[in-house]
Amino acid sequence: MSSVTVRVPAKVNVQLSVGPLREDGYHDLVNVFHAVSIFDEVMAKESESITVAVNGKWSDQVPIDDSNLAIRAARALAKHAGRTYGADLIIQKSIPVAGGMAGGSADAAGALVACNELWGLGLPFEDLMEIAGDLGSDVPFSLLGGTAVGTGRGEQLSELPTGGTFHWVFALANGGLSTASVYAECDRLREVSAAHVPWPQLDDSLMEALGTGDAYSLGAHLSNDLQEAALNLRPELAPTLDSGRQHGALGAIVSGSGPTCAFLAIDALHARDLAQSLTATGAAHTAVAAHGPVQGATLI
Repeated sequence: MSSVTVRVPAKVNVQLSVGPLREDGYHDLVNVFHAVSIFDEVMAKESESITVAVNGKWSDQVPIDDSNLAIRAARALAKHAGRTYGADLIIQKSIPVAGGMAGGSADAAGALVACNELWGLGLPFEDLMEIAGDLGSDVPFSLLGGTAVGTGRGEQLSELPTGGTFHWVFALANGGLSTASVYAECDRLREVSAAHVPWPQLDDSLMEALGTGDAYSLGAHLSNDLQEAALNLRPELAPTLDSGRQHGALGAIVSGSGPTCAFLAIDALHARDLAQSLTATGAAHTAVAAHGPVQGATLI
């Protein structure tokens, strides 16, 4: 086999509850992931070394050196297998970079699945999930897909039943936001306010909405503890969220650490109309309709 291609989805966090800052610098999370139909494709081709090239809209924002998460994933897989392998990784980007939609994590998951196949390792899914957890908190979910709750740093996953298809619109912002910067701002705001930070808990009403496929209820229970910090760093996101609500979104939220804004629509037609309204009014320069849940990293 000379090449393998894997399709891997973006995610939106329908609940992101952030616990107090721990001594190790991390936070305990309750993080409800939902995979949506915006995809990157990762091709792995035979090579003597591990390299990466990136094509697509966001390609100029993706590092192609050793800091690239897909390269790190391929190297971690080779190390796990105890062999020296090579692969040229070619990433076709559609997921925003530093947009709160796990684009880098998606590419890492795609590299794991593609190289496992290219190199004929035959490692089980559980092994790939273990490697993914060492790479970053979002990488395991990019492998799994669907809808799942992540605890710990977000990497300990339990699948959640979803009773239907949900329709979304994503307003893509110019420029990204550093996840570390958003968490730091969240900690700063909490310190300034001296507010008690509770232990994160899964929202039972949100769980029920997902299970029954009730978009209206899901929209009412979307939550993100990082949203205030993201809006503090990027105040221009607030009018975008307001515009989505004014055009009938059932819920409006910053996705993860942002700056992508996510809007829950009634159905596919409403999602299309909402995306057009956001761009026509200038509330977003680009708005993309998508649906979820979808599968995680998949060979194509």
